[in-house]
Amino acid sequence: MEAVKLSHRLKTAANYIQSGAFFADIGSDHAYLPIYVCQIDQTARAIAGELNEGPKQAAQSHVSGYQLTDRIDVRKGDGLSVIREEAIDTVVICGMGGGLIRSILENGEGKLSSVKRLVLQPNMDSHYLRAWLDDQYFHITAEEILEEDGHIYEVIIADKKTTHQQMTDKQCYFGPLLMQEKNSAFLAKWRREQENISRIIEGLKKGKQIDQTKMDQFNQALQWTKEVLTNEDNSSNDY
Repeated sequence: MEAVKLSHRLKTAANYIQSGAFFADIGSDHAYLPIYVCQIDQTARAIAGELNEGPKQAAQSHVSGYQLTDRIDVRKGDGLSVIREEAIDTVVICGMGGGLIRSILENGEGKLSSVKRLVLQPNMDSHYLRAWLDDQYFHITAEEILEEDGHIYEVIIADKKTTHQQMTDKQCYFGPLLMQEKNSAFLAKWRREQENISRIIEGLKKGKQIDQTKMDQFNQALQWTKEVLTNEDNSSNDY
């Protein structure tokens, strides 16, 4: 059987699913990721969750075509509701906004009692997600940022612990590990964001009534971004 092909971002996320995992992939997109994992790990099992009937049927067709119906169960449901009484150890949510991923986790919090690892790939607003993870005793143990087809994606791996990670607001905003590594994709993203934030601030200044709370938030974000980029530029000039 030919191996299923994954995008770089999904393969990056899949590589953090531990050997022998029983995981739920929420919003499974044709079940490509569960199929990939179960092909390379004969001990893995998965639930592929889809919200609507059409995507569910497409996922079932793919799972059947790859002869993995004994290890991948495709289910229709909203968010974590597809998890029933099983002791799932990993939850995977990729390709959604950080706010939506956070909402799915919050609404399905009762389904996370056995979960030891979250593999998350927010398309935007990842800081909302990091703040929730810290509150819920999930420590960010790995982060990756990558560029694919002109888009920049972040992958966040969080493991359940017994204490808070106690991230600062700045670490939540940039990613505690990403802001240490500062790879080329990270720098490209935040140089772009610096321009966007500056434009937003100028737009707010032109308004008839200035929303000072919003202005303060964007000014803080701009200051942090300048600090992160300035530190990198200074370190580059040392060589």
